[in-house]
Amino acid sequence: MQVFSNYIFIVTKANPLLTFASMQHEFFATASNRIHALFAAKRNILNIYFTAGFPQLNDTVRIIKALTRAGVDMIEIGMPFSDPLADGPTIQQSSQRALENGMSIRLLFEQLQHIRQHTNLPLLLMGYLNPVMQFGIENFCQNAREIGIDGLILPDLPMHEYLTEYRPIFERYGLLNIFLITPQTAEARIRQIDELSQQSFIYMVSAASTTGAKQGFTPEQRTYFERIAAMHLKSPKLIGFGIANSATFEEACRYAEGAIIGSAFINLLQQSVDLEADISAFVHALRGG
Repeated sequence: MQVFSNYIFIVTKANPLLTFASMQHEFFATASNRIHALFAAKRNILNIYFTAGFPQLNDTVRIIKALTRAGVDMIEIGMPFSDPLADGPTIQQSSQRALENGMSIRLLFEQLQHIRQHTNLPLLLMGYLNPVMQFGIENFCQNAREIGIDGLILPDLPMHEYLTEYRPIFERYGLLNIFLITPQTAEARIRQIDELSQQSFIYMVSAASTTGAKQGFTPEQRTYFERIAAMHLKSPKLIGFGIANSATFEEACRYAEGAIIGSAFINLLQQSVDLEADISAFVHALRGG
């Protein structure tokens, strides 16, 4: 499957480990403040993806807590779907396992009901349009906002449909759009996305392919990174797809403000015998420790 440049994120704000009183304050914080604060404060931002309900149905909150303690900067929670077009075999298998475990959007919202008592990192939800539409787009956005979710990735939501149909709903709940670009995205479109993303960030897909851990970047990918850097965009960027270890993470950070790691982390969860210890060691190694 090919990855297209009309994928969408939604995002808001954050601050680590909340009391109940401060959680209520953060709940109403604006999207631009949350994301802008993160990118204004640091570079080399580490965003980790995992699939909700994997490896076990009730591991979701446990993994978020462990990632928070390990020192990541942002967490992307995958909502499992039976036909994940942008995902490689590792994430597809984790999605299938999670569905077999009984994971659903409704259950995920229940699991995350009190998540802001345990973390103040930006939390992103990644999923596909069909189950979100079945849940109800406004109902979904309202639930996401109420539990403190900071972002949404819908790989099969076309930009035109977002702008003409869904943007008012997202804005009603204070949610920002984060657009995705690929090596095939035209310069004019990148400039347009940049204008729309200055209070958030641009997701740079490293290659027009499905997700998956790779051992390094190709010369073509580096040329793409250099081309985007030479455009001097106003918005910060995160690079995703193919980031697997400290070497690829560090190289991605030379061209962007940070990177997203998914398949390599899913592989860790699949093999883990001690989630907390293994997650801590994984993040420490990515940071070059």
